[in-house]
Amino acid sequence: MSRPADSDPGPDAVPAQRRLALNEDWAATVVGLVLLALVLAGVWPGWLVP
Repeated sequence: MSRPADSDPGPDAVPAQRRLALNEDWAATVVGLVLLALVLAGVWPGWLVP
């Protein structure tokens, strides 16, 4: 009897660790863009963002 984790995911499958890193990268990008937009709009003072 084989478990789903033992099955061959195929050549195009992305490992679970890579999917997590991709999500973290996108989250950091979105947060950075939001901070940039807030500073450029004058809502957030520039000295608060390092």
